Amino acid sequence: MADAAPSINLTNHFLIAMPGMEDASFARSVVYLCEHNERGALGLIINKPTDISLAGLFEKVDLTLGRDDLTRQPVFLGGPVQTERGFVLHDPVRGTPEGAPPEGESQGGDESPYASTMSIPGGLEMTTSKDVLEALSHGAGPRRVLVTLGYSAWGEGQLESELAENSWLTVDADASIIFDTPVDERYERALGLLGLQSWMLSRDAGHA
Repeated sequence: MADAAPSINLTNHFLIAMPGMEDASFARSVVYLCEHNERGALGLIINKPTDISLAGLFEKVDLTLGRDDLTRQPVFLGGPVQTERGFVLHDPVRGTPEGAPPEGESQGGDESPYASTMSIPGGLEMTTSKDVLEALSHGAGPRRVLVTLGYSAWGEGQLESELAENSWLTVDADASIIFDTPVDERYERALGLLGLQSWMLSRDAGHA
């Protein structure tokens, strides 16, 4: 058989919804892709806050948030799948649960201190176990976090099909947009990584 076209790997990339996106869950969304391979893709929407604060979420799970810098941060709707589950996107943490190494340096191949953590090549980590919340409740944990309820998922070939239909723009992810940019500016900032602004994009799918 002839060789298949080389597959793209968009792990550690942003998906930026085109203006014509009809699915309300993804309209004007920026999705951080945690995993993308031949079986499909998994990501978290980073710019759709819920009306729940992190402090409120901690109360729901019988914890007290011990980080004043995170108290007013919203919990985000990460996508339409498993919206009752929490997902924590955060800076890499190695060794002990007390936080990231100085100056963000990685400590070799040490395992994550948390029970269920996905290490995202070239980027961040995503943890689904409660122990990361417990670390935050003690005033420790990762330096920067984004907490979502639910996630976004694509089956085999589904994302590639949507890309072919020009439903999404893609660009290398920038962690500062995830953690440091005001929520209502994240869509435009992500477009800015491509040198674009939303007014430049047609609502009709198609090549620029």
